[in-house]
Amino acid sequence: MEKINGKFIIYGMAALFAIIMFLLVNPFGYNDMGYREIVETPTGKKYVIFNNGVYFKFPGSKITTYPNVITISHRGGENTGSTIDAKSILIRFNDATEAYAQTVVRFRLPDVESDMLMLHSEYVNREYIAMKGLAPFTIECLKNSAQLMDSEQHYSGGRAQLSQYFQDQLEDGLFILDIQETFSKDTLTGENKRIYANKIRVNKNGESVRKESDLKVFGISIASATIENVDYESQVDEKLKKKIEASTRESVSKQNLVTAQQEAMTAEAEGRRQLVTIEYEEKQVQTQQVVQAETQVKLAEKDLLKQKIALDAAKLEAQKIKALAEAEAYAKQKVMAADGALDKKLEAYKEVQGLWANAFQNYKGDLVPKFQTGGGSGGNAGLDFMEIMSAKAAMDLNLSTKVKTNKKAKKQ
Repeated sequence: MEKINGKFIIYGMAALFAIIMFLLVNPFGYNDMGYREIVETPTGKKYVIFNNGVYFKFPGSKITTYPNVITISHRGGENTGSTIDAKSILIRFNDATEAYAQTVVRFRLPDVESDMLMLHSEYVNREYIAMKGLAPFTIECLKNSAQLMDSEQHYSGGRAQLSQYFQDQLEDGLFILDIQETFSKDTLTGENKRIYANKIRVNKNGESVRKESDLKVFGISIASATIENVDYESQVDEKLKKKIEASTRESVSKQNLVTAQQEAMTAEAEGRRQLVTIEYEEKQVQTQQVVQAETQVKLAEKDLLKQKIALDAAKLEAQKIKALAEAEAYAKQKVMAADGALDKKLEAYKEVQGLWANAFQNYKGDLVPKFQTGGGSGGNAGLDFMEIMSAKAAMDLNLSTKVKTNKKAKKQ
């Protein structure tokens, strides 16, 4: 029994030793997502594992891990999980004013094995690449970009241009700058001042002359480059504040001017509108008066025509009446010529007889004398009077009671 237990102990110790040796000389490695590993064998051979997952390695090989993308952050030392979290970068603009800039740049390591091995042989590990290669290059590119403009140009709309200069130099190398003397007018004080401006040097073909970039040498590319913030020094802030105040006053003045001009234009337009309204109303009145006058004229013409028609009708009526009267008179004349105006004479005779008969009737005296003398026969005075009056009337009227006869008929 003791012999059996001793064997188990020996086997167990052998297994444990084998496990330890396996762990020490583990021939398998594992590459995480987003990383690459440099494998250095004991014989000095080097190769790169780009794909993630398990891979075979020679026992005793050295493994160096790099991220696919190295992030250089200059945000004031704030811990952002970047490869390097450094303080903000002090930059100086072309007008000698200073500012602190915060940047984040992401560098993509080369995907070609030879470039990656050359980068590894130059910098050994990712911390050394970030601290000794990428971070200094980032600072140099930003400082060189700031030299291409002054602070006023930057805060007046040059932020995008500064970012463009920054990324351009990160990708293709630093610009070689030439100093040129220029004169500029200060927008705040209005004074002319001498400025030594930096200008990008160009070759005969008009291409920018650059300092060779280490990134291109090693095949490193830019994944992204951002200037997040630029904090100007106090004198720039003060100048900016004064400029903003001046610009505000100018803007208010311009706005007041525009408002005044707009009000003047509005008043003028309103005046023109009122004139048009008045003119339109006056024309309406004039048109109405003209229409009324024309209507009155037409009514007068129509009334005159009616009067003329009435006059013509009256004339015709008068002519008709005259013609009728003349015809009637002519007829009467013919009748009177035919019967000797017997009707007229009889009418007159009748009237005369009626008058004296009425007078005789109303006579209250004695028709026969009461006293007679002599022997003659007594006369009747009333009868005598009647005869005398009748005879007189007949004589006055030339009355002939004989009816005329037609001689032609008589002859027949």
